[in-house]
Amino acid sequence: MSERIVVVVSGGTAPASSAALAVPRGVPVIAADEGLEHALALGLDVTVAVGDFDSASSEAVTAAEAAGVRIERHPQEKDATDLELALDVAIELEPERILVLASDAGRLDHTLASVLLLASERYAGSEVDAFVGEARVHVVRDRRSLEGEPGELVTLLAGNGPAEGVRTEGLVYPLRGETLEAGSSRGVSNVFASAKATIAVERGVLLVVRPAPTAGAPK
Repeated sequence: MSERIVVVVSGGTAPASSAALAVPRGVPVIAADEGLEHALALGLDVTVAVGDFDSASSEAVTAAEAAGVRIERHPQEKDATDLELALDVAIELEPERILVLASDAGRLDHTLASVLLLASERYAGSEVDAFVGEARVHVVRDRRSLEGEPGELVTLLAGNGPAEGVRTEGLVYPLRGETLEAGSSRGVSNVFASAKATIAVERGVLLVVRPAPTAGAPK
């Protein structure tokens, strides 16, 4: 049966506690390694825990298994991060939306890999959003409408190659069919002009990043 929403909780440093407020009750929760402990600390009921479990405590894993949580173990020497393995489990449930809870602390390489992973074509069948610390990330394919606050910062970054034919409505600095190249800063530090913005892309995929509310524009 297809799911409407599936939540994925990343391992590493714990995600912001405020992220749990965005999780609807009763949805499947996939935990990546130490994400098992983070999910439990946030009051979430874990459906599946996946990873090599080099970070989650053995007591937590044993207790979860005894409580009926499905445990999928992988070797430490593997070709994917625990988050990627968890996202692969999530997409198998054919959800309309995947919501990832992650941290922006810890290793920079892990943070970058995790954010870029969200734009993978493997997850194109679902709408993908993430809380990364206090920031939010939305994956845009085709067209999406986002609600925000006037004056709120928002950055558009191309993922997996150029994003062509980018058009926006409701942003202070509109884009009218531009191409955003991967690695370009062209879409950095735009601003919500109203309480709703629409972002569309003809070809490619965009990562729309909304920094933490306290973050200011770079000088």
